[in-house]
Amino acid sequence: MGRITLDKVTKSFGEVNVIPPLDLTIEDGEFVVFVGPSGCGKSTLLRLIAGLEDVSSGQIRIDGKDATDMPPAKRGLAMVFQSYALYPHMSVRKNIAFPMKMAGLPQDEQDRRINAAASALNLTAYLDRRPGQLSGGQRQRVAIGRAIVREPSAFLFDEPLSNLDAALRVGMRLEIMELHKRLDTTMIYVTHDQVEAMTMADKIVVLQAGYIEQVGSPLELYHSPRNEFVAGFIGSPKMNLLRGEVAAQHGAATIGVRPEHLAVSTSEGQWPARVGVAEHLGSDTFLHVHDHGFNDAPMTVRVDGEMPVKHGDRIFLTPDPSKIHRFDKQGLRI
Repeated sequence: MGRITLDKVTKSFGEVNVIPPLDLTIEDGEFVVFVGPSGCGKSTLLRLIAGLEDVSSGQIRIDGKDATDMPPAKRGLAMVFQSYALYPHMSVRKNIAFPMKMAGLPQDEQDRRINAAASALNLTAYLDRRPGQLSGGQRQRVAIGRAIVREPSAFLFDEPLSNLDAALRVGMRLEIMELHKRLDTTMIYVTHDQVEAMTMADKIVVLQAGYIEQVGSPLELYHSPRNEFVAGFIGSPKMNLLRGEVAAQHGAATIGVRPEHLAVSTSEGQWPARVGVAEHLGSDTFLHVHDHGFNDAPMTVRVDGEMPVKHGDRIFLTPDPSKIHRFDKQGLRI
């Protein structure tokens, strides 16, 4: 079981209110991602759940039990940090066994859990090596293995892939997702990378300045952002936000159009523009276009990777009318 409920939870550091009153329920077995810009409170929120920070007010319940003042070791949670925090003089086997040794588990039970975790994480062949003999991805898997053997009711991940290069991040992302399916255990994952959030989560919690801006599935946030912040944060490349006369024509203070919802022509269309930088990614090309007559900032357009356009070309953009997002003066979805 791993149902976690936050009821009007707040956190202040002195006079600074980091987490205003916040309500959130994480269901048993869900993969929930906290995402938002740096300083939005996502890691603080995770540490409150873990018990590494004390709440200023409100209540945290784990499987229906009040855990607000419960010490971290009693909460039945396991945390994986950005830093691997492995003991360099110990073998992989001893690193994984360490929390069980501290808990006084019998040796045969330790061996059973170590072998099961090593098998799940493809670490069996490395159990007698030391961390210095492993790659970054392997070391992160050891840190996850150390959490698995505790058999927690929920896993808490605090930006665990930030220290890995791009290729390893993609690989580890897939491994963590596979692990979640195999273990069927609640996982809460903190990241500032919305691509990680979109690809990994059952449910995304978008945070800004300690407030929850929106909670929903990745596709719910993508198709129906509740405000301009979520619209501009979720999606890669981010949504184009246009104000002024073009928004007023749609009865809004701001309209949003995603780069993939703009048709491009070299001969005719609704909005004339000029191509600036073109990012060629193979199957896709991202065009950063200027002189479109709306905002000073460039718009981004996703086109087929074979489209023959170059810097300085005149093009025409036509938005898909069914994909235009409308927002009022307060930035809320209309």
